[in-house]
This record gives sequence, C-alpha cells and structure tokens, in this order.
Amino acid sequence: MFKTLQTYKLLFLRLILIVAGIELSIYFFKIRLLFTGIFGLCIVFLIVREMYFYVRNFVLIYDKTIASILQNDFSSDFSKHRFNRSYNDLFQLYETLKNKENEQISKDIIYRSILNNIETAVVILQKQENEWSIFLMNDYFSNHFNVPKVSKWKYLKNQLPALCEIIEEDDFHEVKTSIDISINKQSRQTFVLQASRTEIFEQDYFIVLLDSIQNVVEKKEKDAWINLMKVISHELLNSITPIRSICQNLQDLVEQDSLSTEDLEDIKTSVETMLRRSDHLQKFVEGYRKLAMLPSPKKEKIELQYLIENVLQIMNPLLRKDNIEVINSITHNYLINVDQQQLEQVLINLLTNSINALSQNDQKQIFISAEAKENRFFIKITDNGKGIEKEIEDKIFLPFFTTRNEGAGIGLTLSKNIVEAHGGYILNKNEKGKTTFEICLVEDIN
Repeated sequence: MFKTLQTYKLLFLRLILIVAGIELSIYFFKIRLLFTGIFGLCIVFLIVREMYFYVRNFVLIYDKTIASILQNDFSSDFSKHRFNRSYNDLFQLYETLKNKENEQISKDIIYRSILNNIETAVVILQKQENEWSIFLMNDYFSNHFNVPKVSKWKYLKNQLPALCEIIEEDDFHEVKTSIDISINKQSRQTFVLQASRTEIFEQDYFIVLLDSIQNVVEKKEKDAWINLMKVISHELLNSITPIRSICQNLQDLVEQDSLSTEDLEDIKTSVETMLRRSDHLQKFVEGYRKLAMLPSPKKEKIELQYLIENVLQIMNPLLRKDNIEVINSITHNYLINVDQQQLEQVLINLLTNSINALSQNDQKQIFISAEAKENRFFIKITDNGKGIEKEIEDKIFLPFFTTRNEGAGIGLTLSKNIVEAHGGYILNKNEKGKTTFEICLVEDIN
C-alpha cells in the first residue's frame, strides 16, 4: 500500500516525533513543569490526529481507486490529489486502465455500429453455464425478422423456430446451408445460413450470419448495371463531345461569306474526324448488340482435336507473325457436345488475349490442354505472358472493359456468355508466372 520511500519517511518521522513528544512530556512532569508537560502532550495529540487523518485519507483514496478499477467505473476525479507524489503509481495504474477501458469502449461502439449498418442479419450467442443467451443482435436482424432484441435463446426460438431448430439439430456446431424463413408471417425468403462456434477467454460464443439470396442477387445486378452504365456513358461522351465540338466549328466556317483553301482543308479534316468517331461509336453499339442478342447454342457432337485445329489454322498467320510457339498437349480424341461456331469464337478470343499478353516477351509460348473428370470437361489455354494485374482481376469479364487502346472490351464478356449458355463457366488463374483461362463444360463424355 505505502509503496513510495517518501511515504515511509513521512510516517517514520511522525512516529519519532510522537515518541519524542511523549518522552519529553514525561520528563517535564518529573521535574514539576506541569504546564510544559501538558503542552507537550497537546502537541503529541495533534501529531497523532494529523497522522490518523493522513493514513485514513491514503487508505480511503486507495480503496476508492481499487473499487473503481474493479467495477470498471472510471468516472472518479482524483485531480486534486495529483500533486501528492505518494499516489503517483496508484494514479498511473488508474489512468492506464482508464485509457484501455475507453479504448475498448470506443472499439466496441465502432464494431456495433458496423454490425448495425451492414445488410447481413447477425446474432451472437454466449453460453452461460448450460444455457445460451443473446450476446449481440444487430439492427438488421431485429428489423428484418421483426424480432425484439431478446436476451435468451428460448425467446428467440419462439420468434424464429425454423432458424433455431436447424442450429439445435447440429448441436450449435458449424452450419452452412440455405433456409426458408417467413417474414412477418407472410412472404417466405431464402437465406444463406452460416454459423460458427468459437471460444474466447474460456467463454463459448456462437456466431450466426444470415444473407438474403434475393438481396445478394439484386446487389450484384445493381453493381453490374452501374458498371455497365459507366462504360457506356464514357464511350458515348468520348465520341459525342468531339463530334459536337467539330459541328460547332463547321457551323462557324459555313456562316462565313467566303471560304479559303485553309477553311476547306479544315472542313475536310473535321468531316474525316467525325466519320472516324462515328465508326468507333458504331462498332461500340454493334458490340453491345452482339452481347445482348447472343443466339442460343445449336449443339452437336464434334471432335475437340478438329475444333482446335480449325482455330489454330485461323490464328496461324498472327501466331507466325509474332513468333509464338503453340504447344498442344491434347492427345485423347474427345467428343464434346457444343455449338462449333460459338466455341470457336471463344477459343479465338482467348488466343487473341494470349497473343497480346505475349507482346513484350522474348520467349513466347501458348499451351493448350484438356481433361475430363466425371461429367465435366475442362479446356485450358495458358500463356507465359505478363499476367493479369490483381487490381483488375475482378473486372476482366465486365462488358467493354479493356486495357488496350484498340480493344473493344467485349471478347472476354462474349466468351463468358457463350460458355454459360452452354451450361458451363470460364475462369482465370495466375500461377507460377503463367496465366490460364479454363473453360468448364458439363458434358457426357464418350
């Protein structure tokens, strides 16, 4: 309690003064100096009283500080005692714990604010003895399911029996499934349920997340439309703005009384520019129409080797021009059920991308491979080019997105649409300095 040397010295000095005062008072009484002896006892009494209040105040401050720390109550003000060096370590401990508590409260407020503002239903359970209680329920969960912020699991079970029964069936262990829940006792919505269990400082917690599939799909569609509108607006403005400017310039020229040779040359240049920008705009619109009006695939059985050879024959002039080596490792005579023209277009688009990616390489190689697994068929086109930057990996399949000045930005989007129309998917991978585009088709392999 009395940690500092200063405190020990002060107490020791008071004790010495008390003992000395008593001895002197007794001595004065012996030599018959009664008034002096009485005065000495009064001094001793005052010192004892002062020491009593000194120790009492110290103990009270100590007890109050420790009680505040134990109760997490940091509202007490000890500023008037800060100049007393006897309390330095005690107040330093108090301030350190107070700052940590304030920091923790701030983090807790931020985390709760984040959880209350996301469009995912979150409820966190805490196990107390043998029962689960609600540790946290975010606003979205409460509002979306019209559930009050109850404190006990049994109350939540009364409100959402479908959800609670699934969790109880798995005995509060990890769950990942879909679930239909009735909203306001009327419409039913499908949710993705993800639940996990964790232990923190010997406390058992169970975290439940619910995402509405409808909301997820709508958000993805909205994001896709926003990105598409940005690209279309950008392309239209890039063409319309210079055309309008040129038209304004032409209007000023034709309003003149006479035209010089230089004016005629300006008109000729302006018309050529307008035609060039109009051609670009027409190609852009045609590309959009091609994406929007993709016909349904007319499937037929075809040998993959034959399909690859046709594509390589078409691309051969470009491959030879850029000195690109194509390594075709397909040896098995696979039969696939596809629309030949559409899949040829996909392979041409992917090979064109690989050719562009290899433009800066000294050793240029493209690898073509295929394999069948169960009822799935995989075609892979790999190049050792510069690869796709991580910043744009999630954008390469967006309509009209391109990193090349001369590119239209529809090749990969069209390829993706064609493969998906065949009931498959296309994805890209960056592995060991190589970029791979993988086409997966769900197919009965003969």
